[in-house]
Amino acid sequence: MAAILAFLPFIVFAVLDRLVGSTVALAAGAATAIVMVVHGSLLHGRSLKVLEAGTIVLFGGLALWEILGGTTWSMLEVRLRVDAGLMLVVLLSIALKKPFTLQYARESRPKAQWSDPAFVRSNYVITSVWAAAFLIMVIADLVLIYRPDVPVRWGIIATICAILLAVKFTALYPKWVRRQAEKAAAAAAGAVPAEAGSRKAG
Repeated sequence: MAAILAFLPFIVFAVLDRLVGSTVALAAGAATAIVMVVHGSLLHGRSLKVLEAGTIVLFGGLALWEILGGTTWSMLEVRLRVDAGLMLVVLLSIALKKPFTLQYARESRPKAQWSDPAFVRSNYVITSVWAAAFLIMVIADLVLIYRPDVPVRWGIIATICAILLAVKFTALYPKWVRRQAEKAAAAAAGAVPAEAGSRKAG
């Protein structure tokens, strides 16, 4: 859940972009990310996450670029840069061997489990799904920019579906992994007594 809430700055940007324009929306996204980092650090002693740092740099950098450079991007062009930037941040977390969901998942697990191969592998999978979701959004943005005849609603539908699927996968995949591990453990426990019994009979 914490990993999903980390995308709150993106949600703030998406809502405000249509209401007050991209510059204010980008600044609000950066401010939201900073507040979340300060809140997590001061009140809960949490360390800075790759996604949090990337979000602050992305939204803050784009806002400053618009303000100082006098650049005027269309709404779709701004969304393309935000979606592509977030996708790169997620991919960077994988490249650095710090998948962004792993940093959040460790906060709810005992330290002894942090290096468990199944736990680490599942977070690589979940982070990859988020990267795929942002790739879908980037493709949707490009289609809307270069094919103005395509209704905007299709881009909105693609974005919503990509995010919802990633959120659902994030919630369900760890439970499936745990169930598989429990089944494997139960099968192994059942096999040991049977093997011991066969050796005794022999």
